[in-house]
Amino acid sequence: MPRDKSENHEKIIEAAFDEFIKYGFEDASMRRIAAASNMSPSGLYKHFPSKEEMFSSLVKPAVDGLMNLYHEIEKEYFDDLFDMGKADISNSKNGVVRTMEYIYDHLQEFELIICKSKGSVYENFKHDIASLEEKVTLQYIEEIKKRGIFVKEFNIKEFHLLVTSYIEALFQTVIHGFSKEEAIHFAKTVSLFYAPAWSAYFGL
Repeated sequence: MPRDKSENHEKIIEAAFDEFIKYGFEDASMRRIAAASNMSPSGLYKHFPSKEEMFSSLVKPAVDGLMNLYHEIEKEYFDDLFDMGKADISNSKNGVVRTMEYIYDHLQEFELIICKSKGSVYENFKHDIASLEEKVTLQYIEEIKKRGIFVKEFNIKEFHLLVTSYIEALFQTVIHGFSKEEAIHFAKTVSLFYAPAWSAYFGL
């Protein structure tokens, strides 16, 4: 990419972050972003054909990285189960803390996703994460049962609400403007609070 085009792109990215943080996805204006980038609207659209593509370009790398981390932690839990033959829902791998650290290493992107994404494809991000957590946990429970480990019967609708509240709690740090230090402390608190609760819920 020629230097002038690269510099224009960097100006657009900076202006886009400012616009989306201030107005949110729905009320953000491509014309204002163009003006803040010292470009014409037509020039801006050569870089990003739509507001949706622009917003996605800002947050998708952070989302992809979070998903990679999530699946890495998921693999560790299943590997431990296969190696030791016993269940461990105690978060011994500090998965919640690692997730929170990642979120705060990409805080600007997650502020957009959690607080400013209404009207975009990321509007239901928290719900999507909760659905993934629910699916993986149920798979984990099935693997536990295959190993002859007793699991209490549980109400799937109640389980859905519990997982949703768990995920919602984690992202509240972004909504409430916690510092990284405060958020990491809260992640540890969440682990201490939920680990015995999940164990009791499943009878493990």
